[in-house]
Amino acid sequence: MLLKEYRICMPLTVEEYRIGQLYMISKHSHEQSDRGEGVEVVQNEPFDDPAHGQGQFTEKRVYLNSKLPSWARAVVPNIFYVTEKAWNYYPYTITEYTCSFLPKFSIHIETKYEDNKGSNDNIFSESENKDQEREVCFVDIAYDEIPERYYKESEDLRYFKSEKTSRGMLQEGWRDTQEPIMCSYKLVTVKFEVWGLQTRVEQFVHKVVRDVLLLGHRQAFAWVDEWIDMTMDEVREYERTIQEATNEKIGIFPPSISISEMPLSSCTLSGPASAPTTPVCTDAPEFLSVPKDRARKKSAPETLTLPDAATQNQSGVPQGSMLVPVPNQNHSPWPSSDSDQAELGGE
Repeated sequence: MLLKEYRICMPLTVEEYRIGQLYMISKHSHEQSDRGEGVEVVQNEPFDDPAHGQGQFTEKRVYLNSKLPSWARAVVPNIFYVTEKAWNYYPYTITEYTCSFLPKFSIHIETKYEDNKGSNDNIFSESENKDQEREVCFVDIAYDEIPERYYKESEDLRYFKSEKTSRGMLQEGWRDTQEPIMCSYKLVTVKFEVWGLQTRVEQFVHKVVRDVLLLGHRQAFAWVDEWIDMTMDEVREYERTIQEATNEKIGIFPPSISISEMPLSSCTLSGPASAPTTPVCTDAPEFLSVPKDRARKKSAPETLTLPDAATQNQSGVPQGSMLVPVPNQNHSPWPSSDSDQAELGGE
């Protein structure tokens, strides 16, 4: 298990971002979806939790097959997806990602929002992982390098200025002088409990998560003039319309999303108490087994190099299996939820 805490500041207030978060997630998911690929919204319902109060539960399927490297496409089914579940009790959210083909793999994101510049070192003092050692990473939405495939001039916050709010263009050191300012605090736990691959894969996934969070928060502010005047009812209607259009775009029929007026019983959709647990089975799949005399590498490469499909087939790797859900260099692995964007979805 590898735990990191990300802190992402934006020139917004927490109350403003309640609308901006929902708008950004819906629009981004629609932009990243194509026929047979993208984000299918399975469920989007109000949800009442005894501990956190009223919120919104969403379940999505992120279809990734064509976004996988060629070696991975050769060994996974044609219909491959990651399941995203999110519980949004704004300004507190929980997001989980799992994959049925890799039961030992999961991502758990706990998010809190505050009106400050990322100065609260005890914001996760009540988290079950509060005593776990973790690295704190500040993400600068204006000056941190973004992968070239994500770059758009209109979303370059060094030069963007909002017409409706007059905020921007963000200069070096903007977090020290900007008003208003808020921070997304994200506690991200990545698990890939396969001996010999765990360290490299968990570090690689964190690199991908960081890129997704950076992109999502950049877009939230770059699109501020599109959503700043919306009410909650208006953004929920936008969310409903875009979700249905996205489902139709990727070929999910009928394109029907239910956003109920009445909250569901807490016993229907129980929220997670902590990061998802590893299944009872502790034996690694045969195709993921690593010889005992193989030396363990401690650093994560920028890309994971594995045998090509032909070599794998000769070696007896079963068709329909997957080694690790890592994207190629031209695509994001999965969009965010209400907590990341990805926030992995709102975070």
